[in-house]
Amino acid sequence: MPFFIPFWDPTFILIIIGMVISGFASMYVQSTYRKYSNVTSKNGFTASDVCRKILDAAHLENVRLEGIRGNLTDHYNAKDNVLRLSDTTRNSRSVAAIGVAAHEAGHALQDRDNYGPLRLRASLVPVTNIGQTAAFPILFLGFLLGEGGSFLVTTGILLFSLTLLFQLVTLPVEFNASNRAIEVLETQGLLSREEIPQARKVLNAAALTYIAAAIASFLSVLRLILIFSGRSRD
Repeated sequence: MPFFIPFWDPTFILIIIGMVISGFASMYVQSTYRKYSNVTSKNGFTASDVCRKILDAAHLENVRLEGIRGNLTDHYNAKDNVLRLSDTTRNSRSVAAIGVAAHEAGHALQDRDNYGPLRLRASLVPVTNIGQTAAFPILFLGFLLGEGGSFLVTTGILLFSLTLLFQLVTLPVEFNASNRAIEVLETQGLLSREEIPQARKVLNAAALTYIAAAIASFLSVLRLILIFSGRSRD
């Protein structure tokens, strides 16, 4: 009686599709960022300058600006009340770097406003980490137990699906931060009228990576469902 092992089988094509989509999204954001990293803002502000101006205008003087090593490792940490800009971003005067910095400042604005999806995403972090750690051991045990392990298989798939849920909740968080960034860059005159569409292209390209991650997670969950539902029929 044939069955598919959960690590290599015909459904692995779904993982490959997810990897290809994620790879194309990553290549696109890198190429878009490189293109507009060569466009210097007419206002002459660095990304750090812009970030500080946005935060101060929002009465977030208590949010610290720090540097962090790496390329596009920029992030806002609500727990520590700190916004970190990467080596390639913080001292750059490019439209791309300013767009990225403004996006991270957008997360600080979300935090100030108690933006619901941001709070939900933060609450999902610990349970998602637990799900990622426990899912495959539980799935493997259920696989070994055969028909008697159906409950464990279902539990394992649900735990693994927490990653997909996290990715889906991440989408509105990132889109909203980008929208806030573009709005504040325009209203505060931190970029010129010609530069706003360029910054928007950078942020839209970055958004594709989150969409790709959600698609890849969905395909991974679908693969597990197909594997174990097929095994049950056998």
